[in-house]
Amino acid sequence: AECTGCSESLLRSDTPTIDSLIFDYISLEYHETVMAAAGWQAEENLESAIQKHKNKYILMVEGGIPMGDTEHFLTIGAHGKTGYELSKMASENALAIFAIGTCSSFGGIQAARPNPSNAQPLSKVTSKTVINVPGCPPSEKNIVGNVLHYLLFGELPALDVYNRPKWAYGLRIHDLCERRGHFDAGEFVHAFGDEGAKQGFCLYKVGCKGPYTFNNCSRERFNQHTSWPIQAGHGCIGCSEPDFWDTMGPFEEPMASRKFDTVFGLGADSVSDKIGIGVLTLTGVAIAAHAVISSMQKDKE
Repeated sequence: AECTGCSESLLRSDTPTIDSLIFDYISLEYHETVMAAAGWQAEENLESAIQKHKNKYILMVEGGIPMGDTEHFLTIGAHGKTGYELSKMASENALAIFAIGTCSSFGGIQAARPNPSNAQPLSKVTSKTVINVPGCPPSEKNIVGNVLHYLLFGELPALDVYNRPKWAYGLRIHDLCERRGHFDAGEFVHAFGDEGAKQGFCLYKVGCKGPYTFNNCSRERFNQHTSWPIQAGHGCIGCSEPDFWDTMGPFEEPMASRKFDTVFGLGADSVSDKIGIGVLTLTGVAIAAHAVISSMQKDKE
């Protein structure tokens, strides 16, 4: 269950380009969005690829898996197999498995409350290790980079506690944001279109979730390194974090005094190789909260 946004992101790859990726680096055996085959032929292509390359292929799955009714939800193809059946079948014989996008990594929007279809991440379908590449969508570099890492080095990248590759999700949006200096100086946008917005001030007070979100958007950007949401004037919505639809909203309001659970021990100012459960409560002026958390981190060190 997905919107194909992750595939759209992949198609915008520039280093290498999508045509170079397919013709020079990998053999793309099955992809519902871009392949020419349909119906019976598409099903045969999938089954043939699994058998032909058994235990040798890399599986990349886009979309959450509805498990509320595994016999009827998300029926696909001429035989009406379900997404659950297909993903389980493909996972069993895969050499490496990547969950592409937040839906496949953590359930995504269809897993938001009340989650009527009981949508689940790919990791709930298989007992094998699943490398999560979240984002709504993830950048093309995060998608391609992880596959090429495996092809080049023959091993999976180092992962954080959410099974996200550390090279891409090891730092917060906040850490490398071009507006970070304005945050430290206490210069904030208070309403979209105000003078602060015109001067490129920090978007924290209009809902930016950059301090809570681990991703490399601020460094890699999107669409061939053209831009990204904060550069365009809207705050980060935390789309690479689990359950962000429920925990990060409303997207254009700050977290304020709401509690936000994080597995990284020191809340927003930790890095993703810190493991543990911590609760970060932000109140009052953002700069004050930042100072308090930084102080806590130094004390623990």
